[in-house]
Amino acid sequence: MTAIFLMSMIFGLACGQAMSFCIPTEYTMHVERKECAYCLTINTTICAGYCMTRDVNGKLFLPKYALSQDVCTYRDFMYKTAEIPGCPRHVTPYFSYPVAISCKCGKCNTDYSDCIHEAIKTNYCTKPQKSYMVGFSI
Repeated sequence: MTAIFLMSMIFGLACGQAMSFCIPTEYTMHVERKECAYCLTINTTICAGYCMTRDVNGKLFLPKYALSQDVCTYRDFMYKTAEIPGCPRHVTPYFSYPVAISCKCGKCNTDYSDCIHEAIKTNYCTKPQKSYMVGFSI
């Protein structure tokens, strides 16, 4: 009985580590500037999913760097730029956003990721919408 339990625990840990579902996922964002006449709807990809992690029991005895956990983050990404329609000449109409090409489970890099979980903000337009189909990369 103990051998079966031990084998099932080892199998569970191995499968759990191999089955971290961290993949590029389609995401729709709405971008508007108060000076511009329209809201722009952009379809992009972000990294989302589950990463295998463990919670250490001896938190009081470990340094803070040892307590960080893996998150689903970008492995490869590129920036695209879209133009928000209906902006006056004095307003820069360009908006750059990341597009996830591949993802990984790893430490969150604050150079290009928002690593703080905040309350979800409403993602909607208050102005007439324009869909973004073709853009250019910077």
